[in-house]
Amino acid sequence: MSDIIKRVSIMTNTRSNGYYRSLDINEIEIMERQGCCADDWTRVTVADGFDVSFMRNVRFYGDVAIGETCRQIEVEEGFMRHSGIYNATLRNTQVGDNCLIENIAGYINNCTIGDDCYISNVGLLTTTGGATFGEGIIIAVLNETGHGNVIIYDNLSSQMAAAMVKWNKEKPDIFASIKKMATKHAEQSRPEQTTIGYGVKIINTKELVNVAINDFCEINGASRISDCTLTGQQQASIYIGNDCILENTIVQPGASITDGAKVSNCLIGEACHVGKGFSAESTVVFANSHLDNGEACATFCGPFTVSHHKATLLIGTMLSFYNAGSATNYSNHAYKMGPIHYGTLSRGCKTASGTHILLPANIGDFSMIMGKITCHPDTTALPFSYIIANGNDTFIVPARNVATMGTWRDIGKWEKRDQRPQEGRIAALTTDWLNPATMQKTFEGRRLLMTLKEQGNTDDCGNYLYNGCLITPKALDRGIQLYDMLIKMAMGNETAHYGDQVPNTITGMEKWIDIGGMVLPASCLEDIENAIGNGDINDIAVAEEMLSNCARNYDDHKWAWTYRTILNYHQWDSMTQEDARQVRDEGKEATATWKQLIREDAEKEFALGDVDEETLIQHTRI
Repeated sequence: MSDIIKRVSIMTNTRSNGYYRSLDINEIEIMERQGCCADDWTRVTVADGFDVSFMRNVRFYGDVAIGETCRQIEVEEGFMRHSGIYNATLRNTQVGDNCLIENIAGYINNCTIGDDCYISNVGLLTTTGGATFGEGIIIAVLNETGHGNVIIYDNLSSQMAAAMVKWNKEKPDIFASIKKMATKHAEQSRPEQTTIGYGVKIINTKELVNVAINDFCEINGASRISDCTLTGQQQASIYIGNDCILENTIVQPGASITDGAKVSNCLIGEACHVGKGFSAESTVVFANSHLDNGEACATFCGPFTVSHHKATLLIGTMLSFYNAGSATNYSNHAYKMGPIHYGTLSRGCKTASGTHILLPANIGDFSMIMGKITCHPDTTALPFSYIIANGNDTFIVPARNVATMGTWRDIGKWEKRDQRPQEGRIAALTTDWLNPATMQKTFEGRRLLMTLKEQGNTDDCGNYLYNGCLITPKALDRGIQLYDMLIKMAMGNETAHYGDQVPNTITGMEKWIDIGGMVLPASCLEDIENAIGNGDINDIAVAEEMLSNCARNYDDHKWAWTYRTILNYHQWDSMTQEDARQVRDEGKEATATWKQLIREDAEKEFALGDVDEETLIQHTRI
């Protein structure tokens, strides 16, 4: 023991709430009797509240600092246990106050562990050389074999990710600048070693390598988590469950990954769920999306993307507010030059069971797709349509989906299903379905149908031809009527917000875009592009903030666009109070027609016999 006395020195290390001190000779003797050992006891330091009684069978290597062990912690609701370290090997590790660490089969190496953590039955918790913690990983979405077009980092928003995809394709110089900013942010965000935050629970987990785990996260039964950052917080904790494997991935607040899900080179966004064996590779998944059973590869899963079923493959597509039917499959491979094709299903689309889409394909907002679509359609200008394969032909039923109960249910549930805390949201979402971007396409669809009718370009059966698809004369005429109804609804509803005091504006006639689930004037994005190009922005956080500000001004921008659109539609120079009343009255009439169509659609389903009357009443209460 005399050698130990000679080696013990009076060392203190600063910490957040006090100092670490060296062990005294009595503490060392007690710990050795309790099965503990160290390669050098002088490199083991403790907090003033350290109690040697709660250390058993612990091996120390390198520099190890241990916080207080003076109180109990809750390991499960209603189940309290005293803090301490049992049956573990620690090397170059700092342990916070009142942690319970036990039964570490391998070791804990190069780690910083926060206060009040519970770590039990873990195989390996370590940091290795070249750790990225998932920060700054560059992945290729859409084109599976393309160059990386999304740089993932802890606070990446859906709108910024979508802008990256756009800039990579259309403005490489802007993408190069934003890539540099994102990479710089990632480098600054990476911790020096594996870091466990406050109140974290890690149990029954085999391997954690190069991980940054924020406060209040829980990992229970995971197989492997490697080079990942989990950005949990008290109001939006993260849960990683049984048999999951995560590699090179960022997980944002409120997300859960469970039941054997496999996630590699991905970002899993706020309040998202990935589970039941779902497999995701080189995919970004944003705000409130829910993915079970199937798989995704090189996919941009924008906000509220939902896929519940086995045999569903999401690949090479840009999605948002999307619902995948069972056995939906996207083919990005023409068996010639590889899996390079991709497409877009715009806001609010859904696919019926067994849908198969050969990419490239671009589908307009709120459309429903059914069957095997092989003609590579572009129906961007025809929102709210049915796209239906019939043998070798693909039919478009324009605007039909605007008058369905399903669409009404979809647009009514998004805000209710937003599970993110009100404060600190990363993605800026536009849940307004009659937004200017969608309505611009509605106007375009109406003009397109009228032009097709005037030109009379038909096949031998009298069907109108459009982008490799067919539109029956009846469907075309009905589409014009439905689009006109929707236009009057939108203009009337927006004007009704202002009563007789309608504000005039000289701005508003500009293009709108839907980018990652956020609707904004194209000029807003152009302003950001110019600021980046001029070197006025050199921080990714500033670029993100500018995008968010566009969302904050949405209502003002929307009214300016609506006002100018009303003048153009009615060919007025300005809008008087009488004009405003006319717009509102037309809007009320159109809305009443729309509601009646929704009720009739619901009653058709009720007539099938397996919907009770109470459910019918509930769903037709519009």
